[in-house]
Amino acid sequence: MDTLYQSRWLPVILLTCSNVFMTFAWYGHLKFKNRPLLLVILASWGIAFFEYLLQVPANRWGSSVYSATQLKILQEIITLTVFVVFAMFYLGEKLRWNHLAAFACILAAVAFIFLPKK
Repeated sequence: MDTLYQSRWLPVILLTCSNVFMTFAWYGHLKFKNRPLLLVILASWGIAFFEYLLQVPANRWGSSVYSATQLKILQEIITLTVFVVFAMFYLGEKLRWNHLAAFACILAAVAFIFLPKK
């Protein structure tokens, strides 16, 4: 079981699942603008609970193979990837060239953070 916790992929999988919950908690209510704000806040908190059930272990176990900075950069790229899919398929937004350009800049940040140390 220790090798599972030291896997480089387990944190990525957990962070991805966590981000699906986070994205629905933060943005899912945009399709329900006619609902009372308090109701969507409570629903979002309920969804966010499951995000944290995945996020905290992802960072705890991920810290055995990644630095905190690497975990944060991974988190950001996963967040943006999940959000783009969510925005396109759930919210019906179009992906534009400037979104892709911004995404490329974030990918460059990922590449820089994982460069070998000298």
